Amino acid sequence: MNFNLLSSDFLIQVVLSIVSVVFAELVRDTYHLAGHYWQPLQGFHNLHHKAYRRDLSMTSLEAYKKAQQFNDVPESSIMVGATALVAGLFQQYGLWAGCLYALVFLIPAVARSQGLMLQTDLTHKPGNLTEIPSQWSVNRTYHWRHHFDQGNAYFCGYLPIVDKTLGTCLSLKGKMVGITGASGALGQALIEMLLQQGAKPIAITTNPDVQFNPEVSQLYWQVGEEEALKARLEKMDILILNHGVNVYGDRSPAAVQKSYEVNTFSTLRLMELFLGTVTESSHKAIKELWINTSEAEVNPAFSPLYELSKRTLGNLITLRRLDAPCIIRKLVLGPFKSQLNPSGVMSARWVAWAVVALAKRDFRNIIVTINPITYIAFPIKEFLNALYFQLFTKRAEIGQPIVMIGAVC
Repeated sequence: MNFNLLSSDFLIQVVLSIVSVVFAELVRDTYHLAGHYWQPLQGFHNLHHKAYRRDLSMTSLEAYKKAQQFNDVPESSIMVGATALVAGLFQQYGLWAGCLYALVFLIPAVARSQGLMLQTDLTHKPGNLTEIPSQWSVNRTYHWRHHFDQGNAYFCGYLPIVDKTLGTCLSLKGKMVGITGASGALGQALIEMLLQQGAKPIAITTNPDVQFNPEVSQLYWQVGEEEALKARLEKMDILILNHGVNVYGDRSPAAVQKSYEVNTFSTLRLMELFLGTVTESSHKAIKELWINTSEAEVNPAFSPLYELSKRTLGNLITLRRLDAPCIIRKLVLGPFKSQLNPSGVMSARWVAWAVVALAKRDFRNIIVTINPITYIAFPIKEFLNALYFQLFTKRAEIGQPIVMIGAVC
């Protein structure tokens, strides 16, 4: 009985330790937010931003030491004080873990303010970015965006809880965003939502007659001529591949050809062209690819060729994600009302709002549907496929050319 009580108390203290560490991170991020929006702290936090060049190297050692003294040391001190206060009030030894965790940041910050232990500043390590932004923690690439993409976003220090809550994991302000299928219901709705976010949408359409908002650039293209878009893709920060075709019950050879050419091969060609534009260090942080694969990846769409072509596309994107040089988001969307699906039950405008809201919270698989099965089935399917591909494929050698799939006439 006593053993059970001890065991139960130990588990409670472990949970409290985790809670206290998370609380410490929330305190840090709240202080960081205050540094941007509360005038008494803004001047001190600006020292932090002025201490780094675009490659995260120091502008000068003196500027760096000053930033540590007036920003990082107070921030870590607040973490220590807040966690110690909570531990003292509740008299639970597990809560002291948060205080010890905060000290791990305070001690190096004090040393860095004196020009010592400079190698401990991991999120500001100078040099080229080598990874894409992490989803569940803050790595160098994630934090680089706070300095050089958009200062009023990407606030978190290690756990991106605050950013996911506030929708500041991704800033769309000023971003050049290309959208294929722009003349469709979802394409037009996405353009509207992106304009509201301060983005600069580019409507990529196969319909030269459609008229868009005067604020929107228009780019005409044809399936099979994706290479002609290469120069324009180089200037885009985000590319949303949203075009598609539904042949419904047609199973003729021509219908098979059309379904795969538009839904699968055309999208793959554009994907590789865009990924080929990720050539600079900053591109790993800023560039993104969003691809509408549909919930047909896991559920019937009552259009077999639509399902088959979209599932093929979805699986190949999962494979490509393993080595992708930038973030790739899947848009796994349920039935919304459009020309492709006149009987859709969701509003395209609502779907577009949800897509943008979830992207800003760094969802890499953006599921928007009324079908609860998809929210369970898709993550399982995606995890198992990714694991299978990871185990039984190998990364292409650096410099190995990518053979593009040619258009079939």
